[in-house]
Amino acid sequence: MSSARLFVLGELARRGPMHGHQIRRAAQLDHVDRWTNIKPGSLYGALQRMEAEGLVRRVRTEQAGGRPPRTVYEITEEGRHELVTQRASALREAKLSPDPIDLALGHVTGMTEEAVRSAIEDRRASLTHQHQEMSHLREEAGPYLSAMEKMIFEHTMRRLCLEIDWHNELLDRLPALMAAPPLETEE
Repeated sequence: MSSARLFVLGELARRGPMHGHQIRRAAQLDHVDRWTNIKPGSLYGALQRMEAEGLVRRVRTEQAGGRPPRTVYEITEEGRHELVTQRASALREAKLSPDPIDLALGHVTGMTEEAVRSAIEDRRASLTHQHQEMSHLREEAGPYLSAMEKMIFEHTMRRLCLEIDWHNELLDRLPALMAAPPLETEE
């Protein structure tokens, strides 16, 4: 499943023909980079790859004022089938992406407890900030959100809360965790 592919095909299916800038702008307005692994700038490349695969096709090129010419794309029938496949995959598959912190915590030998604590506190502060940003965004967008979009916000907010809670527990248990001797391995 490709998030960028799902987003582009979904936008073209929902809104009709669009140029790359409109698709990128829709991603920015929806703040997809905050709740997906999509970077709005990467959508141009995804659009070009999908054109090469026959999932989207060029409709026309338009130019407004002094702006550069922009190619307008539409979803093809093959693209609609791909959208169905991508969407079904995303709805069915539960994938929890590995978090690099788990690998880093397994290799803290040689670090002081203070250094580990400082890094974890910084990470927790970043998550807390993300939670606050999402909360403000949800509040501002609230009147304009559909019921499904409200549920999407709720999913992201709960995930952030769980991450913050886990970091709090890690910080509480850090002295004992750092004092525990590492396991000896046989070669």
